[in-house]
Amino acid sequence: MHTKLNRRSLLASSAALGAAAMLPGRTLAADNLTVGFIYVGPKDDFGYNQAHAEGAAAVKAMAGVTVIEEENVPETVDVQSTMESMIQFDGASLLFPTSFGYFDPHILEVAPKYPDVRFQHAAGLWSADKHPMTVGSYFGYIGMGQFLNGITAGHATKTKKIGFVAAKPIPQVLLNINSFLLGARQVDPEITCQVIFTGEWSLAVKEAEATNALADQGCDVITCHVDGPKVVMETAAARGSYVCGYHANQSPLAPEMYLTGAEWNWADVYTGMVKTVMEGGTIDNFVRGGIADGFVKMSPLGPAVSDAARAQFEATKAEIMKGGYSVIKGPLKDNSGNVIAAEGQAFAEDDIALESMDYLVEGVIGSTS
Repeated sequence: MHTKLNRRSLLASSAALGAAAMLPGRTLAADNLTVGFIYVGPKDDFGYNQAHAEGAAAVKAMAGVTVIEEENVPETVDVQSTMESMIQFDGASLLFPTSFGYFDPHILEVAPKYPDVRFQHAAGLWSADKHPMTVGSYFGYIGMGQFLNGITAGHATKTKKIGFVAAKPIPQVLLNINSFLLGARQVDPEITCQVIFTGEWSLAVKEAEATNALADQGCDVITCHVDGPKVVMETAAARGSYVCGYHANQSPLAPEMYLTGAEWNWADVYTGMVKTVMEGGTIDNFVRGGIADGFVKMSPLGPAVSDAARAQFEATKAEIMKGGYSVIKGPLKDNSGNVIAAEGQAFAEDDIALESMDYLVEGVIGSTS
């Protein structure tokens, strides 16, 4: 890490840029590919970054592939330096900058300089009329996982109050919050979900404060969308609230209180993309998939999950596996009373409109502003 940071600093100076320009060109054979993974936080965060790192570990096992990684890279010009370092010094020709804020402006500024490098970004909305063809976007329909989380929460709650600790009100986060509540309401339509936004992807103090505040308000099942759910899981369990995980499997953190969790399954996704490049193909610019496609998986059901909850969970998961399942469907209003979906109207999980979501559904207590 120390060496990488030094190179990143050097590359930020004009002198280093001039020296980098004199480096030999990258001549990568089809069976000799260098792939870079960039994480906004630590690789062992029990969450977002760990899930991507587990996918990178699967790529490391592939023959003819060299994997380089850098963690704790902020969503600033630092990531531009990291990308340039991986390209210039390590010879990377395929990059996975995994954090939401890396896309605009950072990837979009660096990509045009390196037409022979492929930039694959998690969650960003790539558009053919605005963005380079060497840039791609990939993500998963993990809202379906939060919907299944909600079903177990709906059976577990005694107070009919569930809670959600969220980082920022971006579309993917809002879809997860809404899906969690709508899953719980499959069990009991009177259940409400209190959401607290911390304003940061990773800030342990605020996450602990938000979790305690939810427990104080009677939320007896809590989930989250922050980069590292460890603090939320441990704090909620200590307060006697059940937990539903997110990003990765957090059951070791609260084995008796963990109901299930919505996890990323990046291993197959990453190895598939790398194989495409090694075989001389081109990765699609817009890649999405859900539970049925192997992009998302569920943690094993915990010991606190009742037989009734297990039956409804498994039956709903089986329907989702068939494809075409809709979570956002009418009649449905937002929590300000505006109609989102009329009777008979439904949004499939791959409906692009969901990636611009800017509302919280009726029953969610909280605000996006």
